[in-house]
Amino acid sequence: GFTEQEVTMFFDYARYYLTFSLQLLTAYGVIRGGAYAWLGVSTLFILALVDALLPLDTSVRRINNRTLANIPIWLSTLTGPLLILILGWQVGQGHLSGFGLIGGIISVAWMSVIAFVPPSHELYHQRAFLPQLVGTYTQVCYLDCARNIGHTVGHHIDVGTVKDSDTAKRGQPLYSFTVNAVVTSTLLCWKIESDALEKRGYGRWSLRHRLWKALLAQLVFQTLAYLIGGWPAVAACLTSMVIARFWVESFNYFQHYGIVRAEGRPVARRHLWNHLGYLTRPVAFEITNHADHHLDSYIPYYKLKPDTTAIRMPNVFLCFLTALIPPVWHNVIIKKALKEWDLKF
Repeated sequence: GFTEQEVTMFFDYARYYLTFSLQLLTAYGVIRGGAYAWLGVSTLFILALVDALLPLDTSVRRINNRTLANIPIWLSTLTGPLLILILGWQVGQGHLSGFGLIGGIISVAWMSVIAFVPPSHELYHQRAFLPQLVGTYTQVCYLDCARNIGHTVGHHIDVGTVKDSDTAKRGQPLYSFTVNAVVTSTLLCWKIESDALEKRGYGRWSLRHRLWKALLAQLVFQTLAYLIGGWPAVAACLTSMVIARFWVESFNYFQHYGIVRAEGRPVARRHLWNHLGYLTRPVAFEITNHADHHLDSYIPYYKLKPDTTAIRMPNVFLCFLTALIPPVWHNVIIKKALKEWDLKF
């Protein structure tokens, strides 16, 4: 038989395939069409409910094989753009329309957020060329192949300060934060890239600029959508990707809301909120358990240790749903947490 340690280690590896399972479920729903196309987005509500009923997970993962740990990362990252193309194919073939079409678009957008962002984020934070390349350009899923510039050079340096568009100000509702974050982060990425080019002696908008590479990647992807389903496919894919773009930024709201850090002061574990739900952690590849990630962004996801001294927060899915109604978010979720944060830090 297997020892208890071996069984625990097996489940520590296996739990990270939950994300890929959600993507497969979404693909099945989109292919079946009709009400099934809503299966993907239904997981948002299911995860919020089930994770709220389960205990918090503060365990340290017993994973020591990086190659095995990277398999679900690559699977979920590569499945992200594939899901969008499946949506385009179904629309182009006339298999999705009306109620089913709306469900398919929203479901694929949701998967581009919860099932794609965390693994692609893991890839572009790795040191090797290929993971960085794939993690960067698969971000076509939400129309921003340059997003990681602002994330690594901007957010990781400015987190918790007034300069950081990913840190929501106290009292700021989710809706205005999201719109501002989309615009500000996009402009920041372009500026950082232009500044870097200028320092190297190139024009600020030379062909070396990542913006042009991002646009080329988007053109290639939309061409694929057109080839498999014509203009209806392009319209459906783009609609889903635009929704995903805003949805992606909205999730930063729950990671650093109301946190305050003076410029120039070192980043510490307290400058973020951790969501240690039993399902949240594996589904999001530990992106909600990222205290150590801000101290060393090269630490692989499975080596991130939960901060057991941190202020406890509900699962990230529940946080999102409550933030859709700002008074509920402010009065029920974040008000008490911020008061404790102010007293503690």
